[in-house]
Amino acid sequence: MIQNQSNKKNKIRNSIIIVLSIICLVVFTSVLFPQVRRVIIHLAEQMIHKEIYLYQSWFDILFSYAIGGICIILFFDYCVLTNSGKMLVRRVKQEIKDCISEINFRSFLKPGLLIFVVYLLGACTIIRANFLYFDDIRRSVDGSRDWYNWSRYISDFMSIIVHGDYRLTDISPLPQLLAIALLSCSSVLLVYVLGNGKITAMRLLASVPLGLSPYFLECLSYKFDAPYMALSVAVCIIPFLFITRKGAFFFSSVVSLLIMCMSYQVSSGIYPLITVILCFKYWNNRSKSNKEILSFLGIAALAFGFSMAVYRIFFMIPHVDNYTSNTMLPFSSIIAGTLNNLKNYALNVNHDLGIIWKIFIALIMLLFVILSMRQSQRNKLFSLIVSLFVIGISFILSYGIYSVLENPLYAPRALLGFGVFLSILCIYIVLDKIKSAYIVALALNWCLFVFAFSYGNALADQARYAEFRITILLHDLSVLYPEADKDNLSIQLKNSIDFAPVVKNIAKHYPVIERLVPIRLGATGNDWNYRYFTDHFNYNPAYDLSIDFNSLNLPVVLDSYYQTIQSDGKRVLIILKH
Repeated sequence: MIQNQSNKKNKIRNSIIIVLSIICLVVFTSVLFPQVRRVIIHLAEQMIHKEIYLYQSWFDILFSYAIGGICIILFFDYCVLTNSGKMLVRRVKQEIKDCISEINFRSFLKPGLLIFVVYLLGACTIIRANFLYFDDIRRSVDGSRDWYNWSRYISDFMSIIVHGDYRLTDISPLPQLLAIALLSCSSVLLVYVLGNGKITAMRLLASVPLGLSPYFLECLSYKFDAPYMALSVAVCIIPFLFITRKGAFFFSSVVSLLIMCMSYQVSSGIYPLITVILCFKYWNNRSKSNKEILSFLGIAALAFGFSMAVYRIFFMIPHVDNYTSNTMLPFSSIIAGTLNNLKNYALNVNHDLGIIWKIFIALIMLLFVILSMRQSQRNKLFSLIVSLFVIGISFILSYGIYSVLENPLYAPRALLGFGVFLSILCIYIVLDKIKSAYIVALALNWCLFVFAFSYGNALADQARYAEFRITILLHDLSVLYPEADKDNLSIQLKNSIDFAPVVKNIAKHYPVIERLVPIRLGATGNDWNYRYFTDHFNYNPAYDLSIDFNSLNLPVVLDSYYQTIQSDGKRVLIILKH
């Protein structure tokens, strides 16, 4: 009797699923026709009372979503309605439960607290500087999110939860504290994965480059973006907790990589980087057979490729401008283009690092090779060659999918994978408790720790200097044009102010500082310097770009030590002096 009732309920449930699936399939299939998409867009425009425009045609977006919806429905039906699908779901679910049951999460608490304190100390001067960093300038004034324009839907959604509203407000340092907490989790998980489940204080300290490299320091500088940047790092490490079960590993990899892509795509190199290091470790000490290593590598490669394809086809909004793009290189030039991107990546890293950093990094790489040979259960010469190859391929992978883009980003935050690369090498060389490795790893990490303090203080000094210059400029403008809002003034800035003396001093030894610290006042190819000068000081004349004011030979109305102002009463050219 009970069995019959259960069967009846299952039939009713399956019937409902089939009916709903058919309805959804009909809807999604109809969206594939251009005429239907036009009707949908027209109705949406009427509801929001404005024209819909994004970087990609909404017709193409709806088409991609419709295809994605159809695939999801068919896969869901397979998992729910077929016996093989049900067995697959049960098997993966059980594998995930088994992996989780094997992990003692309580053992993560003390290490997590330790590394949280280290990261918090390293970031304290950044937090104290209270510096509005690039996009923060706009978000703090107009409360806009707009991460979806870059296909970062997770960031867009999570920001609503973090800020408790659809409109953003400056709630720092809460987002940065959340970012530090996520970084702490990342360090603990990375040590756990690379150290065969054993976490020690030394290994944790060796992981410091993950969060305190100069490249991730830029991520921590963002008051609004920081937690989602840190999230993208953490989710790339999580799948390796399930490495002992193939189904669970593949499923968790796909989910985690999609979350990474929809939070901050710069972290795309972390997953393959860890995969290569683990494969080398298994091969070098013969802890796994070649067949097992190839199986693991194949699953990881399949998961990565599948995730990137799903994201590209169904979620990514193409974005192309002078700043950067997410368009891949054409197939005909992919080899030459990738090599050029990697060359620029290497040149930027080489430019950014101080000589002391380079010495310690070289020593860490040398120790990696020596310890790999020492630990090797293979031919020593062969192990030497393979370890050198692993260092090279790991450096390449650290740049992620950006290496195959037409116009990749080389801003410091885009190179955060290099910090993870250093972190992995540091953890690897301290696994055997060799004092020389301890000294070198701690020395590099101490340098990074000290630089983090210098960087935060440099932000504060640059902010003071920029606001001093802005105050003088606004005073001069208010005297010359006391009713600028009524006079329909339009202005242009020429040149930029210089770095504060503190920044120049740091740059002598750490060139990356000049790429990290924004000038904040001037015409430097982006509008953030100008927007801070206007939006945050309640001065909003029109910024006319229709003609170069410098070509008009406007009369000089004021010439001072800090700036020259030329104007005909309507158009104002401000020539900033260093």
